[in-house]
Amino acid sequence: MSTAAPADERLLTRSHLRRVLSRPELGAVVGAAAVFVFFSFVADSFLQASSLSTVLYASSTIGIMAVPVALLMIGGEFDLSTGVMVTTSALVSSMFSYQMTANVWVGVGVSLLTTLAIGFFNGFMLTRTKLPSFIITLGTFLMLTGLNLGFTKLISGTVSTKTIGDMEGFESARTVFASHLTIGGVDLQVTILWWLGLVALATWVLLRTRVGNWIFAVGGGADAARAVGVPVNKTKIGLYMAVAFCAWISGQHLLMSYDVVQSGEGVGNEFLYIIAAVIGGCLMTGGYGSAIGSAVGAFIFGMTSKGIVYAQWNPDWFKFFLGAMLLLATLLNAWVRKRAEATK
Repeated sequence: MSTAAPADERLLTRSHLRRVLSRPELGAVVGAAAVFVFFSFVADSFLQASSLSTVLYASSTIGIMAVPVALLMIGGEFDLSTGVMVTTSALVSSMFSYQMTANVWVGVGVSLLTTLAIGFFNGFMLTRTKLPSFIITLGTFLMLTGLNLGFTKLISGTVSTKTIGDMEGFESARTVFASHLTIGGVDLQVTILWWLGLVALATWVLLRTRVGNWIFAVGGGADAARAVGVPVNKTKIGLYMAVAFCAWISGQHLLMSYDVVQSGEGVGNEFLYIIAAVIGGCLMTGGYGSAIGSAVGAFIFGMTSKGIVYAQWNPDWFKFFLGAMLLLATLLNAWVRKRAEATK
């Protein structure tokens, strides 16, 4: 009596439950829903349109950077220089425009080139020296911190830049990077559109392009990826330059919002970007995660930071809640992955 040959596992279709459980952002979505419901009950003003607008703005300022940081983590690397790189971008744009008495857009363009060069430097040093990204970007962090303060005091004589609000091109630059939009009677910052656009672009790259396959392959194992023809070095350099590009966007928003920049800003923000990506489902070991998850992680950050204020709690507790969310999200993500593997 003949027995049926076992089905080829490549031809088996995954159950709907398994597909849902395998999504990196599932844990973050569950957490975001819980945080939203919680603050809806404990803070009476949380559900007001103006409050939600403020929450979205706080989320977008973190989310713009969390998107490329998530892609970088999926590729198996870190960047500890992101926080001060944002400030560097703003400082270069401001000081170049002011000192050269040029149009603000000239300073914006120079800032873009400078910031991309920093990203290239991080990626190039990583691929050439084979040192851990923690060491490379920690060095960049320290150098940029010193340069930000040193050059600002040398050129401006103080720790902040001169105002550029009356210069030619400032208003149009503010429209692009720091304007307000009114949609349905709700005032929204343009950074929200930047954030959503970057999430959509990054998601398309990860799921619909060959570059996305390269990013996952590099994060899963650089040697194995190289063996099948993946351009590992170019992929990693490109990821660092993507981080730099988003740092440029954030830096221009910082400058155009206040028209002056403090040289010491940005220190510590790099951890917020990483936390948002991890809460969103990115693994510290690389090869797993999503851009949508980083957006949900940033949204949780925005809800928590503003929800505490609306609930009239002591804001000194914010870092405690942020750390607790990081641990809970990591544990939940690990549980979700185990459940997904159990449904195979």
